[in-house]
Amino acid sequence: MDFAGAFSPANLGFLMDGLYITLIVAFVSIILSFVIGVVVGVIRYAEVPVLSPVMFFLVELIRNLPLLLIIFFVRFALPEVGIKMGLTAAAIAALTVFEAAMIAEIVRGGLNAVDKGQIEAARSSGLSSFQTLWHIVLPQGLRHMVPPLVSQFISLLKDTSLATIVALPELMHNAKIVMGQKESFTIPILIMVALMYFVVNYLLSLISKRLEHKTA
Repeated sequence: MDFAGAFSPANLGFLMDGLYITLIVAFVSIILSFVIGVVVGVIRYAEVPVLSPVMFFLVELIRNLPLLLIIFFVRFALPEVGIKMGLTAAAIAALTVFEAAMIAEIVRGGLNAVDKGQIEAARSSGLSSFQTLWHIVLPQGLRHMVPPLVSQFISLLKDTSLATIVALPELMHNAKIVMGQKESFTIPILIMVALMYFVVNYLLSLISKRLEHKTA
């Protein structure tokens, strides 16, 4: 195990470049999937005519497909019909679609967990359906959503490693290149990559605990 050679400035810099791509892809995917997931989750919760059944079908379809298949579809199938994206954009699109379906179910579950008596009280006091959703249901549902949402975001960050299959230069992709230099680099580089993932995900878990405390 050549720790000194594996952890040379050049190799560490190359790994940090991969971590940067991983964080960018994860951050953009989290924002987009959260926005889309909330909208879809609210539509499903509100049982909007026509839209809700369509959203139900799409969410169940996507949730029951492997993420790797979605990545392949976005990267290799969409260009066949004229939709071409770069590596980073394709990875973000695939992760966003997959994670939005997961988040939509988390949002719907969180909204359904709100006491129905409070909803009835809000409606009887003169609030419209939208006002009840915005002022009563969403704020309380958020408390139920925070832990599973952060858990899903952590999973999303780890799932970026699957994009190495389409040569996205993220952390695992760059790690494989460094490990390919010498066999003695394998264990040191894997330890370093594991440490990088752990630090980022642990920070996310700490943020989750703070959010849970604030929303309690």
